[in-house]
Amino acid sequence: MIRFTVVAGLGACALALAGCNEGKLETGAPVAGGASAVAMLQTANGAEAGRATATEVSGGLRFTVDAKDLPAGTHGVHVHTTGRCDAPGFETAGGHWNPTGMKHGTMNPQGPHHGDIPNLIIDSSGRGTVAATVPGATMAALLDADGAAFVVHAGPDDLKTDPSGNSGGRIACGVFRAS
Repeated sequence: MIRFTVVAGLGACALALAGCNEGKLETGAPVAGGASAVAMLQTANGAEAGRATATEVSGGLRFTVDAKDLPAGTHGVHVHTTGRCDAPGFETAGGHWNPTGMKHGTMNPQGPHHGDIPNLIIDSSGRGTVAATVPGATMAALLDADGAAFVVHAGPDDLKTDPSGNSGGRIACGVFRAS
């Protein structure tokens, strides 16, 4: 009888807590019918290098990267302010996407900004994936008048040095398009 009382009591507590959050989704939870955008990544010579996807989630955007045929190692990856990827250096993508005016990096006490995504690790076969949710980011801001791009850098992002984490040159780029 005691076990039933404890279980019933815990169940009642869980229902009460669930009722408090009814209708509210935790940041990052999937949103039914949420918009998405895809950036097809290419290297400077035009070779396919995978894709980056932005998906609306509760309270922000979820960025997912599936890279292929890139050099093995750790690479900084970022959302950039302009939807252009002119080879060979992809400088036309502009700086990192930073609509909130923060500093670069999750380890920077004045950061991070919306363009910061964790490092992408490429294995010996040239493949790698990474995903992150950016709270407060919106599809409307990402796909504004001049668009946005996703860039893979040559080296790792140190996650703190403004403006780019010392991640080196740009080796792949793709422009986000609504999907």
